[in-house]
Amino acid sequence: MSTVYLIPAELQEEGLAAIPPYVTEAIRQCRVFFVENERTTRRYFKQLWKTCLPGQHIVIDEYEWINMAAGNATELFRKKIREDQVIGIVSEAGCPGVADPGQALIAIAQEMNIPVKPLVGPSSILLALMASGMNGQQFKFNGYLPIDNHQRIKTLKELEAESAKKDCTQIFIETPYRNNQLIEAVLKTCHPNSLFCIATDLTGPAEWVKTKTIARWQKEKTDLHKRPAIFLLHAR
Repeated sequence: MSTVYLIPAELQEEGLAAIPPYVTEAIRQCRVFFVENERTTRRYFKQLWKTCLPGQHIVIDEYEWINMAAGNATELFRKKIREDQVIGIVSEAGCPGVADPGQALIAIAQEMNIPVKPLVGPSSILLALMASGMNGQQFKFNGYLPIDNHQRIKTLKELEAESAKKDCTQIFIETPYRNNQLIEAVLKTCHPNSLFCIATDLTGPAEWVKTKTIARWQKEKTDLHKRPAIFLLHAR
């Protein structure tokens, strides 16, 4: 019978220590990988072997690689399952299926009653929430906020109101080159007493996670241009 492994990826190239050793054994068992980006996944696997299994090598070309964004990806996924292939799904987002297109393939595996094995790895959503000091029992991941400034402000007001009503932590992300614009919008829109957390470069050497009131953030300059970050908001 086919098996589907959900293989975590590093959040930072320098963050391989966050990948548990048993991930390499799962990779060995797979014959085909569905990936977001074949080039970066190949590089990740090679670096994983070099760092975690010194003296051993992975023969990358022995595996079959399929881009999960391809138009026929779901058809090929079903085909590989029917062939009893051991399949790996690799995300660019740390954990497959979480804020990640791999979710659609995982749903197919569940529909076909195929074992799905999630492997432990870094999730920026959970790491940021853990370190924020915000409510970890009531939280909501909202993905990307609107790019249009008017719609973004409207959404931020709605998220803050929902947070106040439900005592809920609101979590969201942005494309790294638009981080500063998002931060500016949050600081101009949200209530001075609301808590705002910024977590950047998670699992990397430059990692930091800071939670402050909007009023305190307004007093300092924060430049996160092109740095991977995740944001959390909690009204109080």
